[in-house]
Amino acid sequence: MRRTLPLALLLVLVLGVCAYAENLTVNGEMGSDISFEIRKNVETSAGIKRLTLSFVVPQSFQSPTSNQVVKDFELKFRPEPSEKKTNTNERGNQVVTASWDSPSRSVECILSFKAGNTTSLKLIDTGVPFPIPEIPEDVRYYLKATEQVQSDDARIRRLAGELSNGVKTEFDAVQRVITYVVDHVKYVSPPQRYDALYSLDSGKGNCQNFSHLSAALMRCMNIPVRIVNGITLSKPFDINRKGSTFTFKMGQGRHSWIEVWFPDLGWIPIDPQQTAMFVPNRFIRIEVGADNNETRNDGMMRWSFDRGSDAEPRDVELISSDFVTDKVRIAGKSEKFGPKSILLCPDVKAEFAKKEIAPPPPPVVIPDAEKPKLVYDTPFLFGNLEFPENIDFAFPPSPKGKKGEKTKSFLVETAEYVTTNITQYAQVFVINQPVKLRKVGLALHKFGGDGQLWIDLYADRDGKPGEQLSTSAMLDTESLSAKPGYRWTDFDFKDEVVLMPGAYWIGLGFTGNPIVNWFYTYGKPVGPSEGTRYKSVYEKDWSGALSYEFNYRVAGLTTKEYAEKKTAPQKRAVRKWKN
Repeated sequence: MRRTLPLALLLVLVLGVCAYAENLTVNGEMGSDISFEIRKNVETSAGIKRLTLSFVVPQSFQSPTSNQVVKDFELKFRPEPSEKKTNTNERGNQVVTASWDSPSRSVECILSFKAGNTTSLKLIDTGVPFPIPEIPEDVRYYLKATEQVQSDDARIRRLAGELSNGVKTEFDAVQRVITYVVDHVKYVSPPQRYDALYSLDSGKGNCQNFSHLSAALMRCMNIPVRIVNGITLSKPFDINRKGSTFTFKMGQGRHSWIEVWFPDLGWIPIDPQQTAMFVPNRFIRIEVGADNNETRNDGMMRWSFDRGSDAEPRDVELISSDFVTDKVRIAGKSEKFGPKSILLCPDVKAEFAKKEIAPPPPPVVIPDAEKPKLVYDTPFLFGNLEFPENIDFAFPPSPKGKKGEKTKSFLVETAEYVTTNITQYAQVFVINQPVKLRKVGLALHKFGGDGQLWIDLYADRDGKPGEQLSTSAMLDTESLSAKPGYRWTDFDFKDEVVLMPGAYWIGLGFTGNPIVNWFYTYGKPVGPSEGTRYKSVYEKDWSGALSYEFNYRVAGLTTKEYAEKKTAPQKRAVRKWKN
């Protein structure tokens, strides 16, 4: 039921801001039989003389944690190419290249196979000392510095030396690198560049940046790392914890991760965004190499054109998957050590430092005597602000390459359907200065339907939405653009709503039958680890937590005095507000 609470002055102060990280030790099994398909349609134009497409045949892969068995691979072309050849490159990738002379206006490629994917999360026993005493010649290739993995750069070498100081085991070195990357790189898409140095300098990047920076730091430590390109599937899975559920979900599209070589374990997959020593069985492994300049064969399109022509083909790639069977049984335990951001890892038997996260400074406390005197005269804007606005994900832009060449896009549509009659969603925001609230914006895309949307504002109660404090003005979905892509939708708060420092929740409400998606960002770039919640409409407790953070912005006015007196960056106040 909607309820509006007019507030002349809301004096809510959340005192228990933040304690520890959300580093989850996980155990259990995942097993799935997946039917997978990619349909690539290319529309050519006059002036194109030759069109060439390349694909990589996915291989079976085994490791102590994550395994993939590929069968029934098939690659069809319509019309048949003028030339087709298959070769295996130096990295072991089997590449199929098809070319058309004077291609027709439309070319269709259908790649399909069945994958048996399993993930086994049991105790990993590794006794490799650090530095690694001996590395085989066929593995040493993955120690090299490259254009995107600048392990020979002085800044990266200096950081690698700091991280590896006092390390006695390879696992300790690896977990220190992953902890650093998880905590110091904020996911953005698309980034300006994709190399390791860009991430180190800017603190930003997409999956390629996470992989390249992790590889650069480990290669400095003489740990072999190779880059993996593949596909993530959007089917979520749950990790059961004591009294709650943690839901892990990726967008469906191209993804990059790494494999780290352990002498006693072999190649171990790691997703530097949020998993260590494994990847979930929602990952389809396709191509490997030293960096993403090498792993560019799958989905590559090249063309030549007549002199004086700048013709360019247009392509659409549709990825689909069907989980014929899917069994998931995973339990997780929250640890008080590790990174501040979310990281999943199985139990590992190895010597490593369990560095506890120091609690952040206490939140700002405003004396009661000062509250009536506060003058709200300074613009305030806060939130998870970066996302690919107005992008048509049916035709995502590709990275700039050579003329006549187009590589695959890692731009993935990450969004949740949030106007369902079964599930409600809420996003926390934490402020450490007083704010007079004016608007809350959400990154939304309307796909259809009619109805109204609004935002309910909640106080925090033990890390979950609590008392409803206010409600925004209602917004007719007819006013939302029907153009492809996500953009800011602002909700006005016309009541006098003043928020003291603390945690508050944004809950999206709706009526009618609108079909609206809310964009999200991998990981927790701004807020605490459990700051994105969901529940069934039939339940009272917001017991479900999500692994990602919705994109939102909070706008209003703050006081010049407290804006200047702010003693700690906002992100230090939002790690986790209640243990």
